[in-house]
Amino acid sequence: MAFPFLDWFASLVKHKVSGERIRTLIYGAGSAGRALLAELSQIDSQMRDVIGLIDDDPAKSRLILHGKRVLGDGDDLAYLARKHSIQRVLIAIPSATGPQMVRILQLAIEAGVEIKIAPGAGQQLRDVALEDLLGRKQLHLDQEGIRARIQGEVILVTGAAGSIGAEICRQIACFNPKALIGFDNAETPLFEIERELRQSFPQLAFHAEIGSITHPETLRRVLGRHQPSCIFHAAAYKHVPMMEQHVFAAVENNIFGTWNLAQAAINHGVREFVLISTDKAVRPASMMGASKRVAELVIRALQQESATKFVAVRFGNVLSSSGSVVPIFKEQIAAGGPVTVTHPEMRRYFMTISEAAQLVLQAFSIGQGGEVLVLDMGEPVKIVDLARDLILLTGLQPDRKIKIQFTGLRPGEKLFEELNLQSESLVATAHQQIRSYISPARIDAEQLREYLLDLRQISDHQDLGRLLMLLKIMIPSYTPSPSLLRSALSAPSNHAGPVGALSF
Repeated sequence: MAFPFLDWFASLVKHKVSGERIRTLIYGAGSAGRALLAELSQIDSQMRDVIGLIDDDPAKSRLILHGKRVLGDGDDLAYLARKHSIQRVLIAIPSATGPQMVRILQLAIEAGVEIKIAPGAGQQLRDVALEDLLGRKQLHLDQEGIRARIQGEVILVTGAAGSIGAEICRQIACFNPKALIGFDNAETPLFEIERELRQSFPQLAFHAEIGSITHPETLRRVLGRHQPSCIFHAAAYKHVPMMEQHVFAAVENNIFGTWNLAQAAINHGVREFVLISTDKAVRPASMMGASKRVAELVIRALQQESATKFVAVRFGNVLSSSGSVVPIFKEQIAAGGPVTVTHPEMRRYFMTISEAAQLVLQAFSIGQGGEVLVLDMGEPVKIVDLARDLILLTGLQPDRKIKIQFTGLRPGEKLFEELNLQSESLVATAHQQIRSYISPARIDAEQLREYLLDLRQISDHQDLGRLLMLLKIMIPSYTPSPSLLRSALSAPSNHAGPVGALSF
């Protein structure tokens, strides 16, 4: 019988002087703590390393489990560490919330001890991760439902070289598709994901295709060559402040790129199309959010006149994705600080890259067409708390050696993000952790085409004022940032006709 916990302990023995003890406390005297003790008891030398347990439940005080006593609670950790020369604490509390994990980590840092998590019987001990401190609930997938839709199919993923697109590719590969096409215009990252997938899934027929969704002819060629039955559309410009400075790039890529791809999908008989959207599309305050909201409107309008099933998946910020706040914070911490946060009250919904990709696949398997599907993401997290959590994970105390500095909101940023509009009604789905939002507001396909013709003309003339006015008509809840409004007022119009000349 294999004992992963013991394998981990044994690996440490190789690096210590013979006879040296790794004096350990187990945090948690519930069922998980008992299971950990049962595994450790299989080898006497490992069990001797355990000095005792601690638990915050007063009812467990002074209990004796497998010969080891509950010595106190978390507040006693520093005292117990000094008294018994404790070197390490193993957390055995699978139900611990994010705030509980933050408190335990703070106590361990103050006590000067190493900390590990015991996830459960038969699993390896691991370091505390950011997800533990955020208290994210595990997403349970309908594996067979997803497999039934992917196995033996040809699947195309746009933005396949990005953080989300690459993870979608990895997870699709597990369901044995007939072929997987990774489409992106970033050559080197696409090369890397192709190499990774060929190593991890040698039987997978993976085809890397370089190109842009803004080029209809490229899309026609790629879809004609591979004839995919399903498309996962993850290609997008996503950085809010940058898109405030390059508004027409956001329009070109996020709106017209989605239109080009959706049209190509319809023309080539693609059965299903999943758009990766964002919570920033709800009451958008940025060009990035507005462009993604229009992308949602595009697929909802086309759903009315095509056999292709269109579904949008809307979620919040993705931890550790490229260019996201977590890698930036880590760089700042490694440099000794300060860690820069825009506002002390800024909050965001967060999920892991793996969760985001799983949500996309699950939504794909249950969507009926025309919906916006959203994961139950729990409570939004303060960005300043996220910064403090990352500092704690390095073994330091926030606001002491690593300072946090507030820099002010950037153009297009909101203090709070939302997952749905007030006019969108909540509908249950076949998956208890996924909700569907149905909006009564619709743009029919013909009206959408008129809007896009006007948008094409405005983009060609780079007319910012007319762009903002048209987007406001298409998205009444859109509030352009003050900096963008100032730019529109100060810029000369590049079009002779008034906005009222547009066909609405």
